Amino acid sequence: MWNQPYLETCCRSALHRLTLVGPAGRPQGLADEPCLKRLSGMGLAMHRADGSFAITDEGTVRHASEILARRRRA
Repeated sequence: MWNQPYLETCCRSALHRLTLVGPAGRPQGLADEPCLKRLSGMGLAMHRADGSFAITDEGTVRHASEILARRRRA
């Protein structure tokens, strides 16, 4: 059974971008900041002390199960 909250397309894209930037993180003030804040609230990202957003371990797992799995099926 699927028990994880649904991610809108824009938030899935923001989560994917977090994996692409790695440890550098995504700076605040970009167009996807509302999604990054939403992901932070879900525990999939974190808003660091330097103001940037980074993916969490839980976010990495969700990315693998939802985004990478979808690419393998396509």
